[in-house]
Amino acid sequence: MTTATISSKYQVVIPKGIRQQVRIRRGQVVQVIAKGGVISLVPDRPLSELRGLMRGAAAGEVREKDRL
Repeated sequence: MTTATISSKYQVVIPKGIRQQVRIRRGQVVQVIAKGGVISLVPDRPLSELRGLMRGAAAGEVREKDRL
């Protein structure tokens, strides 16, 4: 487990190994989410990175039948 320390200005440095693993770059915007006593940092990704994500999905099928 990797640890980080909160500075006197409430700043946290994300360790290098974690930055490389999730491909966070300097100046990148992250969403800060707090839920159940856990803080999560979720990197914003440009829409261009989502291209091809749903390739092969059938567009005509109903995903949730209770919404019919």
